[in-house]
Amino acid sequence: MNATPPTNTAPLAGELTVEWLQVAELAELRRANRKKVMVAGTPVVLFLIGGRVFALRDACVHKQRPLSRGTILHGKVVCPGHQWKFDPETGQAEDSDKCQPVYAVRVDGGHVYLNPQERVPDTVSRG
Repeated sequence: MNATPPTNTAPLAGELTVEWLQVAELAELRRANRKKVMVAGTPVVLFLIGGRVFALRDACVHKQRPLSRGTILHGKVVCPGHQWKFDPETGQAEDSDKCQPVYAVRVDGGHVYLNPQERVPDTVSRG
């Protein structure tokens, strides 16, 4: 699915104005708990975990395996390559200083919106 601009681009509290992109419908995620989308040419995977939607770059920082082919275990996203576990909210890898890029997500009226700017905490290695 190609991302299209949403009708509502109002900033959330403490946020600069951002062009949120509508990338999916919540009903799509309820069926499979995940959905791969393209955002400005970058593969991103959406996960529905514990009733919340999270977005991560769909290429593991370890060996570039697609996280969309991984599993969800105990609230973590598990890479299919070497079973690295990532916190879906922060992207932090368990037992490593590596961090998977993540995206801010919001759900409004059954539509899933994504902030197209990747977030990677400055306190961890990027590669």
